[in-house]
Amino acid sequence: MHVALGLAVALGAFVQGSIGFGIAVVAAPFIVVWAPDLMPVAMLVASLAVPVVQLVHGPREIAWRPLTWAIIGRVLFTPVGVWVVAAFSVHVIAGLVGVLLLLTVAVSLTRVRIHATAGNAFASGAVAGISATAASIGGPFFALVLQHETPVRVRSTLSWFFVIGSAISLAGLAIGGRVDSASLRAGLLWIPFAVAGYAAAGPARRLLSSGRLRIAVLAFCTVAGTFVIIRAIAA
Repeated sequence: MHVALGLAVALGAFVQGSIGFGIAVVAAPFIVVWAPDLMPVAMLVASLAVPVVQLVHGPREIAWRPLTWAIIGRVLFTPVGVWVVAAFSVHVIAGLVGVLLLLTVAVSLTRVRIHATAGNAFASGAVAGISATAASIGGPFFALVLQHETPVRVRSTLSWFFVIGSAISLAGLAIGGRVDSASLRAGLLWIPFAVAGYAAAGPARRLLSSGRLRIAVLAFCTVAGTFVIIRAIAA
């Protein structure tokens, strides 16, 4: 079972290596169905590998101002995410995250243009503080704020957001007594799968221009949000 879920993590890492996020959006629904007790800790541990590799080996061009505001939002709202984990089932949490994803995409497709302002970045970080801590899915919200940036800037900024944010979420869950040894072991087991998936995404990164990246981000968020909602309803 852990190996099968590791393949889902590898697929998610491939997507994240291509468009800048996606490892948890792809893999989390499979974990929710087959091993819900491992969520969200195992996914948070495994997902740390990809942004670390990106920052060490990939090109770096950081949008520091929106990143700073997004991190502030995530820090302030992570305790809410810890409370959500204790108060609701993982299926309910996943369904709510799916609805938020679709609503965010819908706003992006209207005449209201989402840009990387301080307010938008803070709001995306606040939502991520709740959703990433509760369901390990937080990247899409900040990615939508960055959708008009260059591909390198999107991937680099998201990588820092994931490293810092995942550490914050794991610390909050640990303080709340929601971290167990089985989840930690599973997350560590999936790290090689995550690294392999990221490495395989090299050719895809070279094919994505700014326009194609924005289309890929919006399309992937739509598919992922729909899938998460369907799985939550069917559970």
